[in-house]
Amino acid sequence: MIRVALTVAGSDPAGGAGIQGDLRAFAAVGVHGLSALTAIVAQGTRGVRASFPLPAAQVRAQLEAVLEDVRADAAKTGMLGTREIVAEVVAVFGARPRLPLVVDPVIRSSSGAALLDDAGVRLLGEQLLPRATLVTPNCDELAALLEDRVAPRDPEALARAAERLRARGVAAVLAKGGHLDGAPVDVLVDAEGTLALPAERIATTCTRGTGCTLSAAIAAHLARGETLRGAVIAARSLLLRALADAEPIGEGASPTDPLGLSRR
Repeated sequence: MIRVALTVAGSDPAGGAGIQGDLRAFAAVGVHGLSALTAIVAQGTRGVRASFPLPAAQVRAQLEAVLEDVRADAAKTGMLGTREIVAEVVAVFGARPRLPLVVDPVIRSSSGAALLDDAGVRLLGEQLLPRATLVTPNCDELAALLEDRVAPRDPEALARAAERLRARGVAAVLAKGGHLDGAPVDVLVDAEGTLALPAERIATTCTRGTGCTLSAAIAAHLARGETLRGAVIAARSLLLRALADAEPIGEGASPTDPLGLSRR
């Protein structure tokens, strides 16, 4: 039986992040991808030039049209853009409490452009994160959600911050350590405890969409019926392969390549 995963995110014309990146990760895991667009983003490999969030009612209409017709086995959110869109997403997934949901709390792009307004960040933390099966913040997103002035910069601080976020009613947190000083270490905090997940740093300029690829791959593995920890471990393996397989396509941060193995 075909498995189905849904992504709710903005666009990336360069094909590495957002809707485009998520659908590539879904395909790499072998699930059918559904999508609901939240914003049109003008960006290439050199960064974001502009972002145009859609009206919240249009996002809600997309979600209802597809979810009332197609059975989704898991879902993920990425860039949501505005408080109004966050509110509609909360309403849609709140009415479907059994659907596994991975929330990638996209607040800024890797180039520093704001992708969610301050009111949206607050509502995300108050209402969407408690609905999530898993939340996947990087160091800076974790600090923003906790309202900390300084982001964690070592594995111990990252673990403490992840535990604090989970204590606010979040089921599980995968705190991503790609921005840490030294070797990258992700930290998973869930009902089983705290698990450090070290990795080697891969020398590449193809880093666009790493967070999107990871969260989408986790959602895809959850759609296939895997446990949360199994999905996280499998998705991290895919991401490392996507980084190693990728080839530059532009002058800046080029996309990861989750489909590299099949393409070859």
